[in-house]
Amino acid sequence: MPATDFLRAPASSSSSSGFPISSRKRDQIHSMESPNEFAGPEMELESFQRQVSERLHDLSSSDSDDLLSIPWIRKLLDTFLCCHEDFRVIVFKNRGQLSKPPMDKYISDYFERSVKALDVCNAIRDGIERVRQWQKQLEIVLCALDSRRTIGEGQLRRAKKALIDLAIAMLDDKESSSSVAHRNRSFVRNNAHRELRSFRSLSWSVSRTWSAARQIQAIGSNLVAPKTNETISTNRLNVAVFTMSHLLLFVMWALVAAIPCQDRGLQIHLSVTRQYLWATPMLALHERILEESKRRDRRNSCGLLKEIHGIDKCARHMNELADSAHFPLTEQKEAEMKERVQELALVHEAIKDGLDPLERQVRQVFHRIVRCRTEGLESFGVANSHSR
Repeated sequence: MPATDFLRAPASSSSSSGFPISSRKRDQIHSMESPNEFAGPEMELESFQRQVSERLHDLSSSDSDDLLSIPWIRKLLDTFLCCHEDFRVIVFKNRGQLSKPPMDKYISDYFERSVKALDVCNAIRDGIERVRQWQKQLEIVLCALDSRRTIGEGQLRRAKKALIDLAIAMLDDKESSSSVAHRNRSFVRNNAHRELRSFRSLSWSVSRTWSAARQIQAIGSNLVAPKTNETISTNRLNVAVFTMSHLLLFVMWALVAAIPCQDRGLQIHLSVTRQYLWATPMLALHERILEESKRRDRRNSCGLLKEIHGIDKCARHMNELADSAHFPLTEQKEAEMKERVQELALVHEAIKDGLDPLERQVRQVFHRIVRCRTEGLESFGVANSHSR
C-alpha cells in the first residue's frame, strides 16, 4: 500500500489494521476479556501496559531454537504492530492533552525517535535483500547437486563456484559492518515524497556514513522513566508513551541484531526498572540476544538471524566436503554429500518461505510509524488552534 494511503487514512479506520488473521483473532479474544471500548482512560492505559507485557512474555518464552529465527522476528513485529495500534488509539483519544506540558515534550520526543526508526526499517529492508541474494547462490548449489541425480564432476564444480561466491558475499557483509557503499531503496513511493519532506531524516535513502549502531543509540537517548508528578498531571498518559518508546527501541535493536545492516552494534542500555509489567520479559530477551551474540560461532556474524547461521554453517560444511571429494565418488562420499544437500535445502526453504512476508511486515511497521506521527502532528495543530 502506498505511504499516501497511510498518511490520509482516518484515525478511526478499522479496516487498515492489516494484522495477520491469527493476530486479529487473538485481539478479538483479548478485547472480549478486557472491554477496552467501555473502560475509563485509566483502565485503558493499564490494559495497554498489560498487553505489552503479555506479548513480550510470550516472545521470551520461546526456546533457543526459535529465538531470532524468521518466524520469531515476524512474531516480534506482530507484537509491535498490535501494541502500536493500541497506542495510536490512546494518543488519538487523548489528543487534547498532547499540546499541554509536559505531554508535548513526551510525545514530540517519541515522534523524533519514530523518525529515526524509519531509517532502521530501510536499512533492514536492504539487509533482507542481501539475504535474498545469498538465497540465489543456494539455489545454484541445490540445482547442481540435485539429489535425484548422480553427482558428476561438472555439477560439483558448478556448486563449488556458487559456494565460493556465497562465502565472498557473506564475508563482504561481515567486513562492511562498519562501512557499506550501498544505498537503500525506499518503502515510500515517489508520489509520497512531498508529504514526507517534513521528516528530518534520510528515511528513504540511507547514506554511506549512516550507522545502525548510532541510530539505535539515538532512539534510546534520554529515554528516562517518567517523574511521579508528571505521571499524575498527565493521568499516566506519559507512561504509555514511555512504554511505547521502549518497545520501539527494543524492536529496532533486535532487528539490527538479527539482520545484516551497515555498522551494526548491539551495545544499548535499557534503563528501565522492573516496576513496569513489561520490563522483566524485555530485559530477559535483551540478555538472551546479547548472550547469543557472544557465542563463539556467532561472534563475527553479519547477523544473528537463525537462518543466516544455517547458511554459514551448511555452506562451510559443504565446501569442506567438496574440497575433499575425488572422482569417481565413493558410495559413502556421495551419500554424505547428498545428506549435506538436504540440510542446505531445509535452510533454503526456510529463507524462501520467510523473507517475503518478513519484508512486508517491516514495510508495514514503516507505514504505521508514518501514519501515527502524521496523525499526532495534526492533533498538535488542532489543539493549538483551539487554544488561541
